[in-house]
Amino acid sequence: MVVSKTSTLMNLAIMGRLELLRDFYGTVRVPAAVRRELVIHGKGKPGSEAIAKAAWIQTHVAQNQYLVTVLREHLDLGESEAIALALELNATLILLDESEGRRIADLYGLTNTGALGILLKSKKRGVIPSLKDEMDKLRHEAHFWISEPLYEKLLQAAGE
Repeated sequence: MVVSKTSTLMNLAIMGRLELLRDFYGTVRVPAAVRRELVIHGKGKPGSEAIAKAAWIQTHVAQNQYLVTVLREHLDLGESEAIALALELNATLILLDESEGRRIADLYGLTNTGALGILLKSKKRGVIPSLKDEMDKLRHEAHFWISEPLYEKLLQAAGE
């Protein structure tokens, strides 16, 4: 079971690669705050229509509002709800791109990855021909920041 925060879904949707998540994981669950960010507040923004139409992205309400409140001291509402939901659903993976969210997910023992991890997995499985091209699209189309050392490390991991 996979739970996602806003950024990974939006970044992959902007670059036309949202289907990678469906192909790898089937259903992706998002908390209510993330659905609002993506579909209501994000209406008209690049990628939001593709996400709104994706029936395989299901909304769930995080029940542990105490944990959400505690997490809000360090994270935004979407990240807080996503971590709480991942714990409640005993998710095998949580999709987060922000470093602080990933750090806190690690503290709770949650396995996490983000858009770059999905793209690297896609390259290793032969789903995409070039990680470099996809990371460049992510940078230019989604305005995703990737440090040069990380960029080079990922290319090396992909054998490019």
